[in-house]
Amino acid sequence: MNTGNIKPTPIHKLDDNELSFLYVKREDMIPYSFGGNKARKALLFFEEIDKKGADVVVTYGSSHSNHCRVVANMAAARNIPCIIIGPEEVSDTTYNSVLMELFGAKIITVPIDKVHDTIEAELARLRGEGKNPYFIQGGGHGNIGTESYVRCYKEIKSYEKETGIKFDYIFFATGTGTTQAGLVCGQLMEEDDRHIVGISIARKNPRGRDVVLDSIYEYLDAKAFSYDKSDVEAKTVFIDDYTGDGYGKDSKEIENIIKESMIKYGMPLDATYTGKAFCGMKDYIKKNNLEDKKILFIHTGGTPLFFDFLNGMK
Repeated sequence: MNTGNIKPTPIHKLDDNELSFLYVKREDMIPYSFGGNKARKALLFFEEIDKKGADVVVTYGSSHSNHCRVVANMAAARNIPCIIIGPEEVSDTTYNSVLMELFGAKIITVPIDKVHDTIEAELARLRGEGKNPYFIQGGGHGNIGTESYVRCYKEIKSYEKETGIKFDYIFFATGTGTTQAGLVCGQLMEEDDRHIVGISIARKNPRGRDVVLDSIYEYLDAKAFSYDKSDVEAKTVFIDDYTGDGYGKDSKEIENIIKESMIKYGMPLDATYTGKAFCGMKDYIKKNNLEDKKILFIHTGGTPLFFDFLNGMK
């Protein structure tokens, strides 16, 4: 599968009197490996991997990682070995980790402070064996990941043109930063006036926002696109009020949102990304009296994590 085979993901209005102003873009419906923003990014990464003739893929991520699941799947489909380097964790087996094993990925876990050195050592070892490894940063970080969400922004623009609906706010889960960076870059390039709001799933300000800004500047500079830094900063809204106890940590409120979403809309969310973002968005809307605005929530995927959530309910 390549990006040319991917149609724009659907946008639909939630059937809910309470949230009659809310639409959802279903990135979880990208037709590969449970979809999601990581599938959109990985498709672009593997186009480059194919062009460069890489014969091993190396990446980084935890046992919860949607990114690692998708990368391992795409590598297996091409009969390319995949090596995943991740931090040592105290956690139960996840569906994503089971899928990584199914895809034949080699998983190396090390103390988190040894991750960087382990990645460098593994890449050096592979090159010493005559291999041509390709390294993908955790979460699909980098200009390729950003580009994938510039394209997503263009899909949103096309939907607005076709339907006459103009979204005032766009909400989504933000983590390593390139999803948000791509959306902001798309907005800047289209010269749009709207609010793009990233709900952080782990990182706090100022680091979280700074990482997003760095990705924006890196992408725009590579495209030789002129910009005003104050304008970029004004458009980069990174909300860290809903991170809870950190990555992969939920709360009773998030659990209730996940249950409600599945029961009312038939839409799976998860406790690590989309559930946390949806919960934060609802609170943000209420606190800022946005009920008269047209709002789009980007569902960034993570269906296997929804089943982890169900397991945890037992």
